[in-house]
Amino acid sequence: MSAIGVVAIGRNEGQRLRRCLESLDGHGLTVVYVDSGSTDDSVALARSLGVEVVDLDMSTPFTAARARNAGFERLLQIDPGVRFVQFLDGDCEVADGWLERARGELEDQPRVAIIFGLRRERFPERSLYNRMADIEWNMPMAWGTPDGTAQACGGDAMIRAEAFRSVGGYDPTVPAGEEPELCRRLQRAGWMVVRVDASMTWHDAAMLRFRQWARRQFRTGYGGLDFTTRFGRGGDNPFRSQIRSARIWGLGWPLALLVGAAGAGMLGGPIARSSAAGLIALAPCVQVARIAARNWSRAGGGRGALAYGMLAVVGKGFQMAGQLLYIRDRLVGRHARLIEYKFTTPGARQTASIP
Repeated sequence: MSAIGVVAIGRNEGQRLRRCLESLDGHGLTVVYVDSGSTDDSVALARSLGVEVVDLDMSTPFTAARARNAGFERLLQIDPGVRFVQFLDGDCEVADGWLERARGELEDQPRVAIIFGLRRERFPERSLYNRMADIEWNMPMAWGTPDGTAQACGGDAMIRAEAFRSVGGYDPTVPAGEEPELCRRLQRAGWMVVRVDASMTWHDAAMLRFRQWARRQFRTGYGGLDFTTRFGRGGDNPFRSQIRSARIWGLGWPLALLVGAAGAGMLGGPIARSSAAGLIALAPCVQVARIAARNWSRAGGGRGALAYGMLAVVGKGFQMAGQLLYIRDRLVGRHARLIEYKFTTPGARQTASIP
């Protein structure tokens, strides 16, 4: 395992960070933890476990990409012989056997730059929002099939150090979606990104309130449009479907409701206006039913599937709002902003979410 190093990033993760770092015990790995201004005991905890700590300079606007780059640089200073780097979020634990599996895949496939597997939620039963995240992590989505070549990965992945260095690492200006951005540059340089059908990490989303979930959807819309602005709207854009869907349900449907009702009212009076509005208003209900049916087994059927479908449709509005904020930021020349959804502790008030 001497060929592998680990970079974990976090802020105020508490016991989540302890589980993350303890999942690496017994492997003889060089581990670097990058802390981005924690106000809890995260730094002391990491040091007590024998982990190298990098205190990120928070006078510069924070991004996860900048934190990961800083961890990578420190890792190579400590252990220049590292060939593969497992990047982790501080709220994730490594699954048994993953490090060996990922290393083997990278050794067997010299043109693969990134290998990643299945991420699952540690506590899906704690909230509907955690359950939604658990369903979405491993759905057959644009960034990869359960086993095979992928368009992009998430924050947890093992990356070949040579490939990472060759493209300059993560882009520190990307506020969200820095992993797809890195994958795209690697692919353009001739490298491959591969997903394998193996357990990789356990994640603790800690989404216990609607406000957290809504902010996460907002960030999704913002980050997806940022990626699209950088790389275009081609068919290989992993955010293409998400952006289009958000515009249909977050903007197109409300406009259709207003215009359709107004037009029917002008032509046929109040009854026609009410009828038209009622018919158009049913469209989201139909979409909820479609999503629930498509994810019936994954969502546990019944109320779980219906709740999943409802939140999926409601989330399009927040994603559209995120897109609109990104457009506004671009128009006024503002750098892309960071949008966080986690509370320091469950129920605590979120602070410093948008620097």
